[in-house]
Amino acid sequence: EAKKHPPVLEIPEAVKTISAPGWLIYTGIPTPTSHGLGLELNAPLLIASNLKQQQEEMVELVLQPKDASDWVNYRGEGGLNIVLAYNGSSPNFIGKVLRVRKIRKKQSEGPSASAVALSEHERLVWKDVGHLLSAPTKDVANHAYAQFVLCPLLGSHHVDAGVRVLVTKEFLELIDNGVLLERPSWRVDNGGINTLLDSAILMSDHSMFPPHVCLLFSHPMTIKAVPEEEVCISVEIKPKCGFLPTSRFIREENAAKRRISRFRLHQILKFHQKKISQISEYDPLDMFSGSKGRVVKSVKDLFLTPQNNFRVFLNGRLVFGSLGGEVDDTNTQIAEAFEDTLKVFFKADDDGGMHIPEFLQLVAGAVSESGILDRLLQVQKLDAIDIEGAIHAYYDVMSQPCAVCKELQPLATDGFHSIPFDQSLKIVRDFLISLTAKDLSLMISFRPTPKGNSQSPLNGGTIYLESLNRSFDYKASFIDLDMKPLEKMPYYYKLDQEIVSCYTRMMKTVNHPEKSESLHQDESSAIEDKSHS
Repeated sequence: EAKKHPPVLEIPEAVKTISAPGWLIYTGIPTPTSHGLGLELNAPLLIASNLKQQQEEMVELVLQPKDASDWVNYRGEGGLNIVLAYNGSSPNFIGKVLRVRKIRKKQSEGPSASAVALSEHERLVWKDVGHLLSAPTKDVANHAYAQFVLCPLLGSHHVDAGVRVLVTKEFLELIDNGVLLERPSWRVDNGGINTLLDSAILMSDHSMFPPHVCLLFSHPMTIKAVPEEEVCISVEIKPKCGFLPTSRFIREENAAKRRISRFRLHQILKFHQKKISQISEYDPLDMFSGSKGRVVKSVKDLFLTPQNNFRVFLNGRLVFGSLGGEVDDTNTQIAEAFEDTLKVFFKADDDGGMHIPEFLQLVAGAVSESGILDRLLQVQKLDAIDIEGAIHAYYDVMSQPCAVCKELQPLATDGFHSIPFDQSLKIVRDFLISLTAKDLSLMISFRPTPKGNSQSPLNGGTIYLESLNRSFDYKASFIDLDMKPLEKMPYYYKLDQEIVSCYTRMMKTVNHPEKSESLHQDESSAIEDKSHS
């Protein structure tokens, strides 16, 4: 009967200690524990207050210098943020990570570095998203973008926008110095934490399952986190763009874009620029195909050539892949070390058996069964006319003469700039959203299904591995959801042309070997794909 009508447990005012101040409601099925009259809550607690109220309450938390030692746990970083995991005992932060904004060394530190959240033209593009318009800084704007733009599109179960927490300058300075030696040297050279900001984003640690929470019927009633005994392994994947454009705006000399995925084309440019030592066999078209066989192939290809598109964590600790830079290929030594890690996760005896194929099958099974990429693909396809079409809408929005039209034949530009202004705004807005969807990461976490637990995670499911005769719970989430800046659209166009031009020149060399020497002597403009890095 309880399974048909799950109970709702309202937790009194005295025990508002988990996640955020406010009423907590648990909608799962409680099970007796050994903690007296306690109930162990094996699913995430749901906060029964609106999101805005929750954020207002969480922002009242202030991280002080005394808290810094609990956050000096480097998890990784991208171009815009450093991610730190919590290793303290406060119920507010157990199972959380802190995303802190970075600043480049060439960029002037100070309020001006982030004071203007949106430019004048960006305010036109995002005019229908009130929370974005009211954001005081870029950091707050990125948070609102994830919450109010991407969450409805990608699904609330799979998007964690996080909540803002206040931080002091001294706290930021301490953690900046504390993780210095753990960061890749080239990242350190580029910049560090912006110590003049007053807030950071607190998010769930998607490389782990939420800790068990125990509700104790004592006086007063209390909640406490139960130490996690199970092993959790997580994989972070950058799926990249999963479709081929068909836009009529793609010029004939760029027709390769209609046949070959953007990722594969970009690999050729990176190889020519010596940014990678070998070209990956991974093709996003396999990952997004819906075919189980092709999905398995795509996961294997990512494992063999991970670069910065495939990483694995064991209980939140990186065990495969790189925190910075790129790992071009998986050699025998790396594979053997990872095999030892998998024995811990699968709790396998040292029988000499190989568990990497089982792990890759587990990952591919979660990708296929979750259907999470279907929704992502629809968001990516908001880019309906490709950058070769969207760039013209960009110049209309900016009220500038179109720099691209100057380079094209007059007949080739006919009708590009005759559409209504609101339509140009929509084209640019949709393109920027799709760009985030093409560059985000997918985090999938696994754990052995707990005995006696028939409930799957809200944002996942259960995979059965016949070879092991065991079931594994999984949960899937999207991360790295930063808004792409409007002013970089000319850069995106230039990079696109560089990518397809490199492929075209390579094909001419293949067909005419005598021209190969000139290809290697022809230096590209070495465009840095900062959105990828």
